[in-house]
Amino acid sequence: MNRRTFLRGSVFSAAAFIGATGAMGADSQGAEPASLPPATLKLGSQEGRIPGRNLREKVENLAKFGGVGLEVSGGNLPARVEEIKKAIEGTTVKVSAVCAADGPFIIPDEQRRRRNIENAKRLLVAAGELGSTGVIMVPAFNDAKDQLVGVPARELLIDILRELGEVAAQNRTFMLLEPLNRREAWYLRQLADAASIARDANHPGVGMMGDFYHMYFEETSDMGAFISAGKYLHHVHLGSIRRNLPGQDERSFVDGFRGLKMIGYQGYVSLECSVRGDPMVEIPKSFEFLRRQWEEARV
Repeated sequence: MNRRTFLRGSVFSAAAFIGATGAMGADSQGAEPASLPPATLKLGSQEGRIPGRNLREKVENLAKFGGVGLEVSGGNLPARVEEIKKAIEGTTVKVSAVCAADGPFIIPDEQRRRRNIENAKRLLVAAGELGSTGVIMVPAFNDAKDQLVGVPARELLIDILRELGEVAAQNRTFMLLEPLNRREAWYLRQLADAASIARDANHPGVGMMGDFYHMYFEETSDMGAFISAGKYLHHVHLGSIRRNLPGQDERSFVDGFRGLKMIGYQGYVSLECSVRGDPMVEIPKSFEFLRRQWEEARV
């Protein structure tokens, strides 16, 4: 038995307990749990994964594949707002998230940290203009590990999130923490940790996301991880074990989709992966695979 199957049998009981005690958004001091809406599967992709000669053609292809969420790059985003608005105009596609705000954020170099915070604020304003769910942030990648020595990382991150959360809330969007796997990030690797940081930041503009690719290496259960994220989860990345399209290897999404259903997830799920083969053929196949997995994820 490996660590992904260990405890899987008991996670249903844990989920039932969480629902009964209202840990997914209800008051834990005796109030009734808040009723959750039925979860929805809103498929989407990062703009770089979708074929097309320009952004408008990418959006049209995404809509043709059955996608409804376009995740855009944070690079030069403020200057691209009008281009993106025009690209999605008249379609069923909305802007899901912005990937991502440049870090690192939890470093002692105050000047560099402040520069990254101010850039994140500009992205949050642009995300609000686009009606996006939020801007993704990684507190620090492994290349900043040596700079974290002696830094009170968690306390510093919470202070930063409260500042960024204020701008996010003003623009009706979220600052979204993203946990990564240990090969990419030394700090923040599990969804439960991100949820606890968002909880302690205690700001309506602060949330988090999950990534199936990273979760494969760090979580014992996809379902349990999403349950632990609960109301703080606002975006999800999709990728197989080898970071290819879902359905292009043995990676199952049923367990995770079950968790999303259990928390009444309303956000987007977005491709962040490579494509083996012709994307005009393979992406529609992958979306169909994901729809079947969603149907199999009964709760």
